Amino acid sequence: MAMNSESIIDWDEMFEYLPGTIVELKGKPGVVHRIDSYEAMMVPPIWLEDDPRPRYPHELQIMSCREAKVCELEQPLVGV
Repeated sequence: MAMNSESIIDWDEMFEYLPGTIVELKGKPGVVHRIDSYEAMMVPPIWLEDDPRPRYPHELQIMSCREAKVCELEQPLVGV
C-alpha cells in the first residue's frame, strides 16, 4: 500500500500552533488572536477564536507560545 504524501500530518506544525497560542495576523499588524484549534485534516488548518475564517500558518506570526503538557520519553531507572 503506497502512502499518500498529502495525507501525512505535519506534527511539528501541529505542536507549534497549539490552542491558546497568541498570534498576530501578518496582513494586519497589531491584530492579535488566540488559536482555538488546529484541524490537521482541514485546509487551512488553524482556527482562531473570534474569527470565522480558518488560517494558514504563513498568515500568522506567533506572539506567545502556550506551555504544553507532555510526557517524558525516557523511563526512570528503577533499582539502580
